[in-house]
Amino acid sequence: MKNFTLMQFRSTLWQGLLLTALIFPLAAQAETWKLAVGAQSYDKARQALAFLPNEVWIHAGDTITWTVNAEEIHTITFLTAAQVRLPFSLGCPGFSFGVASFDGSTCVSTPPMVKGQTFSVIFPAAGNYKLVCLVHADMTGAVHVVDPSAPLPHGQTFYDEQAARQAQNLLSSALADIGHLHPGFPNSVAVGTGETVSIGGGHQTVSVLRFMDHAAAIHVGDTVEWTSDDPSTPHTITFGTEPANPIPPACACTVDPDGVLHAVISSPTDSVHSGFIVAAAQDRIGLPQTPIGNTRFRITFTAAGTYPYICALHDGLGMTGRITALP
Repeated sequence: MKNFTLMQFRSTLWQGLLLTALIFPLAAQAETWKLAVGAQSYDKARQALAFLPNEVWIHAGDTITWTVNAEEIHTITFLTAAQVRLPFSLGCPGFSFGVASFDGSTCVSTPPMVKGQTFSVIFPAAGNYKLVCLVHADMTGAVHVVDPSAPLPHGQTFYDEQAARQAQNLLSSALADIGHLHPGFPNSVAVGTGETVSIGGGHQTVSVLRFMDHAAAIHVGDTVEWTSDDPSTPHTITFGTEPANPIPPACACTVDPDGVLHAVISSPTDSVHSGFIVAAAQDRIGLPQTPIGNTRFRITFTAAGTYPYICALHDGLGMTGRITALP
């Protein structure tokens, strides 16, 4: 009789627990997803300017932690709908550090981040949110936040594998781009190269941060022309002292008939700075036509000597060059 009563008790207990679970289902536990920002080659020359992957589906209440995997700077930025994009030095405006929450009502942006740094965003509300890097124009992504009761199409392992595949594809494409460069005109230097791709989540870019003929020899009186082959990343040609603001030119330049700035250097101690040379933004239907891009810079060397120069934006990643002017 005692054993029978104990069995009845256990049965009743399990039935009660099952009924409670059916009536009061356990809330889905919030997850933390781990994603990457950027990738690079061993010599830092090839830079994948991309969120990896750049499209994910998560539940409301979940957190995403991004880790920067390259030494080129990036921001992790969520703007509000139709918000004007500001320079990365201003944020959105302002900056968040460590962790922030985003529901579409107030912008969130990190300051420029470098390799090894992390940033987490909590997404409390369902919605579809665009992710951008304020440093790089064609580096975007999408975060789809769904109700906790909705199934998710992918898990962390899928995103890890997709991130690695996208990074490899971008860096391999950059290597192929270098191999397909055509020889330039005499005394010409290609400034970077790369490509921008569009996939479901947005845009990804890969850039080669190098002067392609980085050690050119010329004769006194020759003119060297630098031309940017990069689809969207700006560069500079900087001799001597770097200006505090790298965007505008700093030189006693004239303008050639084709609109290209033209400087003259007469000593290795002279300072000449091109300002940004960068491709024009893509034209869009319904918007005013964009002007021709400022993609070239010329310098005439009037004295013999060795003239080192840098890209003021990417010299820390190895983007340097040298002109040797022979008598």
